[in-house]
Amino acid sequence: MPRNAAAATSSKKASDYGGLSPQQLVEFYRYMYLSRRIDDREILLKRQQKIFFQISCAGHEALQVAAGFALKPGYDWFVPYYRDRAISLVLGQTAEDQLLQAVGAATDPQSGGRQMPSHWTSKKLHIVSPSSATATQCLHAVGVAEAGRYFSQRPDAAKKADGDYRQFKDVIFYNDEVAYTSIGEGSTSQGEFWESLNTASNNKLPVLFLVEDNGYAISTPVECNTPGGNISHLVANFPNFFFAEVDGTDAVASYKALTEAVAYCRSGKGPALVHGHVIRPYSHSLSDDERAYRTAAELEADALRDPIARMQAFLIQEGILDQEGVTVLEKKVDAEVQRAADAALTAPIPAEDSILVHQYSEDLKPTADVFSTEARPGADTTERTMADLINACLHDEMRRDERILVFGEDVADVSREEGLRKGELKGKGGVFKLTHGLQKEFGGDRCFNSPLAEANIVGRGIGMAVRGLKPVVEIQFFDYIWPAVHQMRNELSVMRWRSNGTFSSPMVIRCPIGGYLTGGSIYHSQSGESIFTHTPGIRVVMPSNALDANGLLRTAIRCDDPVLFLEHKRLYREPISKGVYPGPEYMIPFGKAKIVKPGKHLTVVTYGAVVPRTLQAAARLERETGVSAEVIDLRSLSPYDWEAIAESVRKTSRVLIAHEDMISWGYGAEIAARIADELFHDLDAPVRRVAGMDTFVAYQPVLEDIILPQPEKIYAAMKDLAEF
Repeated sequence: MPRNAAAATSSKKASDYGGLSPQQLVEFYRYMYLSRRIDDREILLKRQQKIFFQISCAGHEALQVAAGFALKPGYDWFVPYYRDRAISLVLGQTAEDQLLQAVGAATDPQSGGRQMPSHWTSKKLHIVSPSSATATQCLHAVGVAEAGRYFSQRPDAAKKADGDYRQFKDVIFYNDEVAYTSIGEGSTSQGEFWESLNTASNNKLPVLFLVEDNGYAISTPVECNTPGGNISHLVANFPNFFFAEVDGTDAVASYKALTEAVAYCRSGKGPALVHGHVIRPYSHSLSDDERAYRTAAELEADALRDPIARMQAFLIQEGILDQEGVTVLEKKVDAEVQRAADAALTAPIPAEDSILVHQYSEDLKPTADVFSTEARPGADTTERTMADLINACLHDEMRRDERILVFGEDVADVSREEGLRKGELKGKGGVFKLTHGLQKEFGGDRCFNSPLAEANIVGRGIGMAVRGLKPVVEIQFFDYIWPAVHQMRNELSVMRWRSNGTFSSPMVIRCPIGGYLTGGSIYHSQSGESIFTHTPGIRVVMPSNALDANGLLRTAIRCDDPVLFLEHKRLYREPISKGVYPGPEYMIPFGKAKIVKPGKHLTVVTYGAVVPRTLQAAARLERETGVSAEVIDLRSLSPYDWEAIAESVRKTSRVLIAHEDMISWGYGAEIAARIADELFHDLDAPVRRVAGMDTFVAYQPVLEDIILPQPEKIYAAMKDLAEF
């Protein structure tokens, strides 16, 4: 009679196997073998051209199953990478779940056919949707852990509320939960990995980092990626960490290391990093042939360490299973994978009309009338600057919603709070003072300084927002947003769409932008909004005055989509931009332009700091020539108000588009093209544009004035257009 898990008769106890019972060891092997057989089936299907990509977990199975056994699905949180097939199976995914993604089925529970295979996702199991980018997920795990800690300390914040994003965000948290994230050894070269270690260490966060070291980043060996060839040696001096280095092909050793690491995280002592040495018996993916860069001798040496063969031999040697028992187990798994493959191959593919579903929130659109509310000023009718009303909005919203966290570089009043509490320091509150007083009123856990690392700010915010918090983060200058673009483009914008609505990250990124500063130069005066309006999944807003800034920011905070909120630095304290505080419920829907000057002879479409300059030019034009220009302030750049533009152009038959950013490939080009395409027969003149020169902003004020569009240039363009 073959032995099986129920009939195991080994005389050894669980303590002899690092805490695993003989029955658990059999189940351990079953998961390992299941993972390998799904890999093998996908390889077969790829060769039959029935799936379109394959990347395997082969060689990593023992380390991953150990991690799955040490953690709790639906309790802990998991931010994996694309080799984490085996741990996802242990957590509760099925072979069919995984093969449905391989065929790109509509019923694929991971992404509905949107992601490549091996992008594990499950709301029930707390597996957060990953991307194909490397190391970005580490920062998400840090944010996930921060959110769990925050809700543990402020449990009332987890309560749902009607009328804003909280209505659609269920919050589940446990006081001793752990956030797991995994990474290949090659990806430890990425900056986001080091940024995540920095924050996890500083804040003693319960993050478990699992480095799955198979020795190769595609074709690049570890010694070419990692100085000294061993990541454990490089990270060893991070404080507050538990570290372990282990043979990741050894099931018992891996389980022992990981249970110790998890216990350390649960105890609140800090994060852990387990570095497991595994193998890669198959090529990086089926798009790669490792025989081109690995010798036969090296591949043979890896084969001798194959965790599947090692585990099978271990079970037999220990008397836990005999050969017949192994055969019975494997045949059952083979049949399970066959059934899953048969089901996946007959599953329907996604319908064409599903393509745009979940690109933005389906539940709460920022263009909806619910975000159109009247201003209700109080007795104080003092006109305030844009900076003042942005600050007022942040105070209002943080009072009403305990889930809002504000962080970024220098946004706190102080980092060393004792001086603030004693009244010895007045606090900073941002380089432009827009977050001044938030920490003092709401505490250092709700308004705090981040490391000087833009990807860290946005990446952590993504993880927090996934858990139901509302991060309102600040990038100190638009000119320094580029380190965060990877997180914004490949993670933030696509989280909802790639998970088919399972996860979302409705955070707000506030960012000072633009020139006209006198002395701002290259790194404090640039525009570049078209980069982000070209990114589906992110809303982009750019107000031109204090009242609009207040109302649009409130909409950004309450809505259910990620928002890039661009604040023109020159307008922060401009007298012309002032407005009266409109009350704590004032909102403006996105995609609704404002006619800031009615007119009948030509239309000017503009936004940001060009609005007051256009109004100046339009007043002169009407005064000197009698030509009446209608000036449209878009306010919201994505979405934008096409109906307002079209209605005005049909009335005036002439249109000028004016913006600060460079003219070539700029924001105005798309509007000009659409006007020419859809309103050609309504035009009496060519569509014209006025914008910045195709260069960067110079430090010398005389040059800056030439580079950026000035009222005189806008006036000349309007006059020329009117005379056409």
